[in-house]
Amino acid sequence: VQLVESGGGLVQSGDTLTLSCISSESLWNIDVLGWYRQAPGKERELVAAIPSDGSTNYVDSVKGRFTISRDHAKNTMYLQMNSLKPEDTAVYYCNAKIVVRTIEGESKLEYWGQGTQVTVSS
Repeated sequence: VQLVESGGGLVQSGDTLTLSCISSESLWNIDVLGWYRQAPGKERELVAAIPSDGSTNYVDSVKGRFTISRDHAKNTMYLQMNSLKPEDTAVYYCNAKIVVRTIEGESKLEYWGQGTQVTVSS
């Protein structure tokens, strides 16, 4: 599975930016799609996720500002980021998790995009 992000850039505080992630695999075959971010000197953190059932969850710091969505027809996931803050500055990564179920049990496969830089100036 290949994931390609786009949409990052340099914006001002309060602006809106939408990230896209195109998957080479049908989204129907992916169990969980997610956006992670990593700021300089910090660990990578989960920003938002959307499991196959369509539910969504967000890290507290972005609730009410970010929206994760997906378009199965386009094999694309999105992250709309409103009211951006300087602390949102980070490299944003697309993530896909696939659970492979066999008679012997389950194994989890995980894939990452190359990342896209988001910089928010104050």
